[in-house]
Amino acid sequence: MPNSADNKAILAPLLRAMHDFEGHHVKSLLQGVIDDHAVAHLCFPFNDIVGPKSLYETCYAPLLLAMPDLERRDLIVMSGTTSEGNEWVGCAGHYLGTFVAPWLDIPPTGCMTHMRFHEFFRFEQGKIVEIQAIWDIPEVMLQAQAWPLSPSLGWEGFIPGPASQDGLNIIDKHQGQGEASAQHVLDMLDHLTLHPKHGGPEVMQLQRFWHPRMNWYGPAGIGTARGIEGFRNWHQIPFLNAMPDRGSHDHELDFHFFGEGEYVAVTGWPNMKQTITHGGWLGIAPTGQEISLRSLDFWRMDSGLIRENWVLVDLLDVYQQVGIDVFSRLREFNKARNMSSLTYLIGDV
Repeated sequence: MPNSADNKAILAPLLRAMHDFEGHHVKSLLQGVIDDHAVAHLCFPFNDIVGPKSLYETCYAPLLLAMPDLERRDLIVMSGTTSEGNEWVGCAGHYLGTFVAPWLDIPPTGCMTHMRFHEFFRFEQGKIVEIQAIWDIPEVMLQAQAWPLSPSLGWEGFIPGPASQDGLNIIDKHQGQGEASAQHVLDMLDHLTLHPKHGGPEVMQLQRFWHPRMNWYGPAGIGTARGIEGFRNWHQIPFLNAMPDRGSHDHELDFHFFGEGEYVAVTGWPNMKQTITHGGWLGIAPTGQEISLRSLDFWRMDSGLIRENWVLVDLLDVYQQVGIDVFSRLREFNKARNMSSLTYLIGDV
């Protein structure tokens, strides 16, 4: 019977095929590795899709039409078994290609465009039976200069893979390493929830868990921060000011961690729930409304501390929950733009 390490090998042909994205081949491999009844929990506006055929036609076929030279570049591929006994493979990387036709009402640019992804695949007996995936669609809006949201506080740009350059060759170098890495992240998260209810920032003991040269790679709309002070200023302080009840509803949620080597990942759909109060968040008014957040994250340890943290949050779903139609705003902002497919005319050289 396949185990969590074998599942990487089962998934590998599909990932290779997506590197040189030929539609019929990718569609065939999706149907071969994904159970017909598998549910794909996807970011807004896709949401839940059942089966590989619908997954391809709803998500991949339109993206391939918009970027005919589409390719997938995985930067992290890790596997593990959660404490509940579920086997997962987690992947992080970019889809990229030349953006020549509208996609989700985002105007084409004619230039190379990249979109981060975090995708998790749950396996049973060698087949994918569940998917959780977030594509950073706002990142595409940003590159198209079609941004309909509030400005990010953090830095926006192309997010790198692991500085250690071992994200595609992750192994436990000694017995229990993955479990120990996961426990470090769990302890860190437990301490994060102590603030602000149980004291000031010191109760989080951030220096105990995070490397002084850490990078926190947030999604478009939040941005990237470097160092503990960068993390505090450009993400955590605004986040906690707006939603100080963070962590109060964890007993209502379903999220699971697994580790491999120096890497840790978390699944959960959703895995956060809190209330927007005080000054609001990301331009959202403090209406007192409870929201849920879909977040899929990866961490990398270095010398016993967290050095890098890749975070994708389904921000489009957050805006949808509070009644903001981001795609309507997108169309209003860009209704004077050319929404036709772009063609290149090659003249004399």
